[in-house]
Formats: sequence, C-alpha cells, structure tokens
Amino acid sequence: MTREEYILQHIDAEGNYLHALWRDTQLKLAYGQMASGHLQGRLLKMLVKMINPKYVLELGTFSGYSALSMAEGLSSGAELHTFEIFDEQEDFIRRWFEGSEYASFLHLHIGDGLQLVPQMNVVWDLAFIDADKRQYVEYYDMVLPRMRKGGFIIADNTLWYDHVLEENPRESDVQTRGVKAFNDIVAQDNRVEKVILPLRDGLTLIRVK
Repeated sequence: MTREEYILQHIDAEGNYLHALWRDTQLKLAYGQMASGHLQGRLLKMLVKMINPKYVLELGTFSGYSALSMAEGLSSGAELHTFEIFDEQEDFIRRWFEGSEYASFLHLHIGDGLQLVPQMNVVWDLAFIDADKRQYVEYYDMVLPRMRKGGFIIADNTLWYDHVLEENPRESDVQTRGVKAFNDIVAQDNRVEKVILPLRDGLTLIRVK
C-alpha cells in the first residue's frame, strides 16, 4: 500500500458524484490530472467550512471538481464564482454543475478572470487561484486588494513538480518562472501571512492581515 492509498482510506470519502466527475474528467478532458482530486477536494471543503465565506472566487475551473468540493462546505446564501478561460470546456462544466445538489451556489463565468473580476463589485472572503501559472503574479495583484481583511487566498501548484527548486529555470519555462516569481513575492509581502503545504503539487495558504 502506498502512502497516498493509506491517506485516502483514512479520510472522508469524496462521494459518488465527485468520483464520477473525476472519472469523466480523466476520460474526456486533456490533462485530467489537473483536477483537484479526492485528498485536495476534502481539504478544500474543510477549509471552506472553517472560513465560512460568503463570497468565494475561483480562477481556473477546469472540470469543476474543486468548485464542487468547495461548494459542499458553503453555508446557505453563499456564492462561488468560478472563471474558466477555455470556452470549449463550458458544456462539460455546466452539465456537472447543473446536475449537482450544490448548483445554487455555483456561478460559472467563461472568459479571462483578469478582465472580468475587476468588473464585479465584490469583496471576496476566499479566493482559490489555480489558473495559468504564467500569470500567478497578475492574479495575486488583482485579487489581494479585493479581499476582506482576514480573508484567505489559496494558490495551487506552488511547488510545480519541484521545478521551483531550480535556481535558474530555462528562459522558455515560463510556467516555472511564473510560479517562482509568485512564491517570492508572497514570501516578502508583509500584508499577508503565508504557509506552503507540500500537498500534491504544493498548496499555499495566504491570510490577509
């Protein structure tokens, strides 16, 4: 038995609906491993329950697994707005959102979050960043001023297959460079508290002071 198998046997089940979504993601979408999956999904749900946000922002919907995981933890009246730039995934996402018992919480926006989020008059309690790694700094600069004090930003993939350990990534490796720049900026930002969890590909928890 692997460590991951042991962990998954000793945490809450992901549920039949999310398991079916995971399988459908692997079958029908390229890079299916980008979906949050069982362990991260349960953590996201628990974090949402702990933070009890009214307004949740997600940048990068992909198949909708993380959004549905977070929606499980929301209280009545809360809203989760998720932004996906690739319109070819819209039908897949909407089908799984609309079939979920948490559909009323979910608001899917197709387009560039960097352009669309500033048009919304919302102060966010929780933001989950899991989109284009090349633009993590831009996402952070856009999201931080729109967070409430005491709110949380969660950033995924912040260890990026351990490529962030490379001192001088290749010039062409713009994703690694983007994640490293983000990590460096957050580490030096005294407006926030931060910790990196070595979960899957790295998950950074950021609390706005």
